[in-house]
Amino acid sequence: MSQPIRNIAEAAKRASRLLGTLTAEHRNVAILSAADLIEQSRSRLLQAHAEDMDAASALLARGEMSSATFERLRLNDKKIAEMRRSMLAVANLPDPVGRILQRTELDRGLMLDKVTCPLGVLAVIFEARPDAVTQISALGLKSANAVILKAGREVERTASALVKIIRQALAKAGLPKDAVSLVTGREAVQQLLGMADLVDMVIPRGSKQLVEFVQANTRIPVLGHAEGVCHVYVDAAADVQMALAIIEDAKTDYPAACNAAETVLVHQSIAATFLPRLAERLLAKHVALRGCERTRAILSDQPVAAVAKGDWHHEYSDLVLAVRVVNSIDDAIEHTHTYGSSHTETIVTDDSIAAERFLNEVDAAGVFHNASTRFADGYRYGFGAEVGISTSKLHARGPVGVEGLTTYKYVLRGSGQLARDYQGPKARPFTHRRLPAD
Repeated sequence: MSQPIRNIAEAAKRASRLLGTLTAEHRNVAILSAADLIEQSRSRLLQAHAEDMDAASALLARGEMSSATFERLRLNDKKIAEMRRSMLAVANLPDPVGRILQRTELDRGLMLDKVTCPLGVLAVIFEARPDAVTQISALGLKSANAVILKAGREVERTASALVKIIRQALAKAGLPKDAVSLVTGREAVQQLLGMADLVDMVIPRGSKQLVEFVQANTRIPVLGHAEGVCHVYVDAAADVQMALAIIEDAKTDYPAACNAAETVLVHQSIAATFLPRLAERLLAKHVALRGCERTRAILSDQPVAAVAKGDWHHEYSDLVLAVRVVNSIDDAIEHTHTYGSSHTETIVTDDSIAAERFLNEVDAAGVFHNASTRFADGYRYGFGAEVGISTSKLHARGPVGVEGLTTYKYVLRGSGQLARDYQGPKARPFTHRRLPAD
């Protein structure tokens, strides 16, 4: 193991312990300072980004980078403004650290509090998203966690420039600059995954292959999702205009995002009239359609390719959409559970009973009624930003904001009590009285 990477992790651990002692105001000052400095360093960032884009263009031309990854890589004035806005939103959130979740009097003079606290050190491995640097750094500082970022080679120059700016802002605010650090190179991933004594959580943001590699090669808890295979089910009682608009938004607003729709399921009773309108709308947006046999029969005059059975569980991350006609809501729910990735699923219907069935029975991190899957996002949920979306059922689920980056500990305040006094035939009784947390 190379010593420099371990040195970085050890420095991050020390920084995390200091962050946990600072006030929310102190941490907020650092986030706000970093946001302002990023905006002031726009030309410097765009110059570094241009170098990344030149290298990425060559990879794209050789077929070594997908068009979806290339699109995720883009950084411009608008994106920099969004990065700053996201950091400001995080700074304005309530402090997630030190909240009393539960207070219990065990006995007179013996008080037990359940208190939120940081996780410690987060190792975040991401690929082509430059805004991941600012989102994760802001969320880490807000939740008093130190962050070690491992950027993909395609975004290394941009990420390096961003981290230097953030570390400069940390020093200016009097915080340890090692609260945010960057490592590069493939070897760094394997080394970080082996540092269970220093790293408290690993968050992979990228391809299915990356997430599965991380999950298989570490003893450190992993938070994230491998795929975003999201569905829109158009029920028999759907408002057709609403359904068309939702599907268009879910597929075309940002097709490379993990919350973009990949499959549309249409109830058989409306398929003959709905599918031609859907095809007309999406083909005008340059969306390539894939379909089941019934879909292709209805759209026989349209260029709709067949979907092989195994391809229903495919994340296109592009302007490609699979369409299937289903017999019932039961079939829609069954298809979603069989081929989905437990990310985000939507039903479009005016039937409140069907809607509630879907919302209650579909097992996913996000289940929506009459809304685009694109709403599955930390900023849109009011979290300020997110470190990623978790499809796990443990610790955090869905977009993970500051609360998902905290855990809790039990704080007991006594007045000389001994455990043996509560044992035996003359045991002192516990009161176990639940008190208001505030």
